[in-house]
Amino acid sequence: MISINGLSKSFKVAKRSSGLHNSLKALFFREHEVVQALKNISFTIEPGEIVGYIGPNGAGKSTTIKIMSGILVPDSGECNIMGYTPWKERVRYVKNIGVVFGQRSQLWWDVPVIDSFELLRDIYKIPQAEYKANVDLLVETLDLQNLISTPVRQLSLGQRMRCEIAASLLHSPSILFLDEPTIGLDAQSKIAVRNFIKTINKEKGVTVILTTHDMNDIEALADRVILIGKGTILYDGKMKELRNKYGGQKIIKIDYQETSQPINIFGTTVLSQTAGKAVMSVDTETIAIPDVITQLSSIVRLHDVTVEAQPIEELIIQLYKEYQI
Repeated sequence: MISINGLSKSFKVAKRSSGLHNSLKALFFREHEVVQALKNISFTIEPGEIVGYIGPNGAGKSTTIKIMSGILVPDSGECNIMGYTPWKERVRYVKNIGVVFGQRSQLWWDVPVIDSFELLRDIYKIPQAEYKANVDLLVETLDLQNLISTPVRQLSLGQRMRCEIAASLLHSPSILFLDEPTIGLDAQSKIAVRNFIKTINKEKGVTVILTTHDMNDIEALADRVILIGKGTILYDGKMKELRNKYGGQKIIKIDYQETSQPINIFGTTVLSQTAGKAVMSVDTETIAIPDVITQLSSIVRLHDVTVEAQPIEELIIQLYKEYQI
């Protein structure tokens, strides 16, 4: 469905030093530098996949999404999506995709949300029956009943993002590009959006490309992760493989009868400890979890034990460190 081969993109950025003299000089002699946003990147995405496209700020994530959605033209390389070259066949191509940019809006600021939906219906030439069915589904699943008659400017950021996601799906796209879709959302709204994305992926087979700094979004939604850094693809693999590679740490939380006995077990590190409570990191390659619990039982009187996987943020940080980004 999506085939990216050797994409490169650079931008010319003006340079200017601080100070009045340099400001005046820049009026007549402006210096520029070339920033390489993408460097010969390649990957493929199959129909129905949910892919997390991650990386630090400035890595090239948004540039890639803008090229794939037909907004930007690359310097070189090929991009074939559903048989289209996005920037060459944009009018026909955009009928097949939905795009949500967390920092940009496709809704009209001063009119009610439903008026924006109606205008998008005309732009995409959506049949009335399909439009009504989609609006009913989106309003119900994204809980928009009390929002669609409200002008966009009166919505909170989280409310607007839910409406933006609905607007991007009115025309039943086959591919959904999400760039920071849960930015500004509260916990309840994030869960609602994640569940909705899973639903449309499972029931309608919508392919989802997700860029976000919220690693909980990635873990909740993506089966596969592509890491980009400094304009280059550094890692492309399954989420499960990532956990197997970097997930050698487990977190144990214990409640115990308070004692002065120190907790010192080989292969573990006490992360925090208060009266009757402790949080420990366990290197499972050094010692097994049952052995840790057995030794804890001999040191303190346990009331409760919880074993958790290493937080996804810590795995991603290790990935960043390995590739020095």
